[in-house]
Amino acid sequence: MADSLKLSMHVQPEYQPLLRAIGLTAEGVFTSPLVKPWRKLADRENCTLDFSFDGKPVRLHVKRYPAGRGRVSPAAAEFGGLSALVTAKIPTSPLVAWGVLPDSRSFLITADLAGYVPGDKLIEKGTPFDPLIVPTADLAAKLHMAGLHHRDLYLCHFLTKLDGDQPDLKLIDTARVGRLDNFLTRGRWIVKDLAQFWYSTTKLPSITDEQRDLWIKRYAEQRGLPGCVGLKKAVLRKVAAIARHDQSLNAKQPGRNVSIPA
Repeated sequence: MADSLKLSMHVQPEYQPLLRAIGLTAEGVFTSPLVKPWRKLADRENCTLDFSFDGKPVRLHVKRYPAGRGRVSPAAAEFGGLSALVTAKIPTSPLVAWGVLPDSRSFLITADLAGYVPGDKLIEKGTPFDPLIVPTADLAAKLHMAGLHHRDLYLCHFLTKLDGDQPDLKLIDTARVGRLDNFLTRGRWIVKDLAQFWYSTTKLPSITDEQRDLWIKRYAEQRGLPGCVGLKKAVLRKVAAIARHDQSLNAKQPGRNVSIPA
């Protein structure tokens, strides 16, 4: 791998005092008892990093990746996705650090978004979907108009903070962000994004078909599309395929949907 020939750890200047206070090194991301995995998958570990700084509790989120085989490490790819969102002025998790070890393992650390809740969890707790229809549709439209797609645009990846009448959203899981550079595949990626969001809402009984129709109509309006009938048909075809794939994936990886600990 080109980016793993030597040890590297890139820390954002504002977070250097935090990591220096606990003595966290690139190797320590994989060995420190402070870094605690809460989900282990074949391609990554999701972890929390909790400590105190200046008498205040601090939580960071860590993704640890095993050695990859590509030219670009998984952490570098996720950093690229995060940077693309920032450039497009799409709100996301603040970057703390990322790095690569000589053995090609890599990691990425982000700040905790205190007060933000995954969109699906918010609705499960009783929040109606209506206030989220416009901001989630607008954010999806902004993503695609910026020439980007997500590949995992489920409602759970819209972290939401209810702030008065206007919800504040952050789009996470930046490892899945890619560019819509290929004209031949651009439409398929966009439909896949929309279908993933649509499919995720079907898991929530309180969300109705009428609300889903309002969501895709708002998306089409923001994109300046002439209509959404054809788009909706394509989305529903993809939703059916996602449902079949999701059932198979859940059987193979029963822990993939474990929620982050409070």
